[in-house]
Amino acid sequence: MANDANDFARSMGIATSGLRAQAGRMRVISENIANADSTSSVAGGDPYRRKVPTFSSALDRALDAQVVTLGKIRPDRSDFHVKYEPNNPAADATGNVKYPNVNPLVEMTDMREAQRSYEANLNIIGATRRMIQRTLDILKT
Repeated sequence: MANDANDFARSMGIATSGLRAQAGRMRVISENIANADSTSSVAGGDPYRRKVPTFSSALDRALDAQVVTLGKIRPDRSDFHVKYEPNNPAADATGNVKYPNVNPLVEMTDMREAQRSYEANLNIIGATRRMIQRTLDILKT
């Protein structure tokens, strides 16, 4: 029974780490979407640069298991989108305005993937809780 309890705790801990990591990923994606159409506050300046979340693996010594964590948030170094808009206050000397390197379609696809991963981790926690409850019910009888 003690080994089963450790397995249950390990399962819950791993799934919880996944929840935290995917929640962080969704925050980054939300920030990208919110800034998709922003421009620089100064003429010719750079606009918002898309951020890319990374994940890393860490050993949770209490669980004796590898868990996932949200790693560094890295800037996407792809080119900005440039439009000719000479009347825009953010335009450079040639009339071009830089827009963020954010593609809303890519962000929404990433958001859906993160949401599904989040839901999968929730399902693992739910299944583990049900197994714990069934184990306790068996022990009562």
